[in-house]
Amino acid sequence: MEAIATHWIQWLAFLATGAVAGTLAGLLGVGGGLFIVPVLLFILPLTGITTPHLMALAVATSLATIIVTSISSIRAHHKRGAVNWSVFSWLTPGILVGAWAGAFVADWMTGTQLTLFFGVAVVLIGLQMFFGTKTTPHDKPKHKYLYYSSGSFIGLISAMIGIGGGSLTVPLLYYWKTPMVKAVATSAACGLPIAIAGTLGFIVAGWNETQLPENSIGYVYWPAVLGIIATSILFAPVGAHFAHSVDAGKLKKFFAIFLILVGIKLLFGQL
Repeated sequence: MEAIATHWIQWLAFLATGAVAGTLAGLLGVGGGLFIVPVLLFILPLTGITTPHLMALAVATSLATIIVTSISSIRAHHKRGAVNWSVFSWLTPGILVGAWAGAFVADWMTGTQLTLFFGVAVVLIGLQMFFGTKTTPHDKPKHKYLYYSSGSFIGLISAMIGIGGGSLTVPLLYYWKTPMVKAVATSAACGLPIAIAGTLGFIVAGWNETQLPENSIGYVYWPAVLGIIATSILFAPVGAHFAHSVDAGKLKKFFAIFLILVGIKLLFGQL
């Protein structure tokens, strides 16, 4: 009976995580990974999952959920003609290489090192969200190798912390004189190759790892993926609906504070 109760609690936790992540994505336009990874770090041990690879498990699982949610986001942006597909095609080769490599770099790091890296990253992202991006726009690069190198960096960092890369891609595209609407839409499209390459990389990197829970393939924990996807898809339109009736700017600052506090807690927990 206790095992059955734990099983149901686990599924309810995953469904609730997906509902909140989907709502935040629709309401604030932020990727669910920034919420999913820290929540999984909290939930998984409570349901009896203990592994020295907990951070890699949370990151890989978050990336797997982004595959599905990014497809939904891309379709919505494409219908409005907001995706710059030429920029997407120039960034994608580098993104694929960077995200694939990011999974193996994360696998090479110890759990403590990866957690510290995630903590620093979310604090920086939280600060950027709170204070906003103030940059002087420049012309788009004339040489494609700058797109490839930028994509590689975005893919590498995003895969290592389990996000779709919007926190990196949107400021970059805006810096390249891309209108904000198109920057957000194109960034959403770039989340798909990040998620696919990163997920596959984590599956291969963790293929022979024995200290992982049942129902995992590599570092991807599929019960969490399925539970989070099931509700995040349903609640993203709910968040988008309320985005027109609430002060999304203030909510974004609250979420930024949440990220900063999570990052600080993780840093102090590992130092």
